[in-house]
This record gives sequence, structure tokens and C-alpha cells, in this order.
Amino acid sequence: MPMKKEKGVLFVVSGASGTGKSTLCRALLKNFPSLRFSVSHTTRPRRPGEREGRDYYFVSPAKFQQMIDRGDFVEWAEIYGKRYGTSRRMLHKARREGRDVILDMDVQGVRQLRKQKIPAVFVFILPPSLKELQRRLKNRETEGKVALGQRLQKARYEISQAHGYDYWIVNEDVEKAREKLKAIFLAEHCRREKMSGAIEKLLVEK
Repeated sequence: MPMKKEKGVLFVVSGASGTGKSTLCRALLKNFPSLRFSVSHTTRPRRPGEREGRDYYFVSPAKFQQMIDRGDFVEWAEIYGKRYGTSRRMLHKARREGRDVILDMDVQGVRQLRKQKIPAVFVFILPPSLKELQRRLKNRETEGKVALGQRLQKARYEISQAHGYDYWIVNEDVEKAREKLKAIFLAEHCRREKMSGAIEKLLVEK
């Protein structure tokens, strides 16, 4: 009797700008090469070092609106005047193939996923303190004083939404945070519902 192929696990990682969520996601991808990163579409300009199709798919506001109208996004949000969206086709294709997918997603997007009852594992990355978060944002030198204040204000709101997530990771030490995210990934694959095929295989052995 062939084992039933389980659907892949969808990992959603959120956190305020400067918490290191993108760094942690990239580290998890290195640990698990079969894990797929969901590349979002965005209307924001490309930053130095970013590559089309690796970091984002950069599209015009008009193109993004066309994609919204066609229902191409499973979720999308507007953040600081720029739009970000997750491809519905990519996500469904990966899950049909039984592949694990990791998403770097804003809390607005998470609300949309939950509303659609899309099964996922939700992880929130927290800074050790708001003072440390402010220091990290300043060191990036990508925002002016006004934009920095906006990001810190938004961070307070996002942190207040963390109660709806399955796991929290305080990213004070990046190596320890990486190990915690890795542990969550491994633990989710050991859940009973994910291992049911292994039980069935043992029970039919002669």
C-alpha cells in the first residue's frame, strides 16, 4: 500500500522591521534546502543588493492593481504607501506538491490567511527591547528621522498582535534565534497528523 503524500507545511514568520526575521528565514533555508521561500510581489523600489525573483518581484503600481483585480494574491497589504502580495498560484502549487514553504509576512497578511482558514505555523520574531530595535534601524541607514519614528510606532502595534501566533522568538542572539526557529520547523514535522503515513506503513508490514 503506497503511503499517502502529506501536504507541505506553511511557515509564516512575522516581526517588525529590524527584528532580523529575514536573516532568520534565510538561515532556515540553508539548513533545509527542500524548503521553499515565497517571493512576494511589491511596488516598492529595489534596494541595493536586491535581486529580481530572489528578494521580491518588483512590479509597477498599475501591474499590482491588475493582479489584485484578477485575484492573483492570497494576501496583500499596503505598508508605508507600498504594496506587498503573496502569489496564490505559487502557494497552492507548492502545497499540492507536498513542499514546505516559508513566508516573511506582515501582520495584515496573517489576518487575511487566518480569515481564509489557510493552515499554517505562525512564528513572531521579537526584539530584545524597543531601544535595541531603534539602534538596529538607525544602523541600517535606510530611513530618515520621520520614517524611523513611523517604523517604531508600527513596531509597537505589531508586537501587540503577537498574541495570535503559535511561537515567539526573542532575537537577542542571532545564533540562538536560528536554533529556535530550526527546532520549531523540526517539531512541526513530528506532529501526529504529519506522521500518520509512517504509522500506516508499520501496520501493513508483514
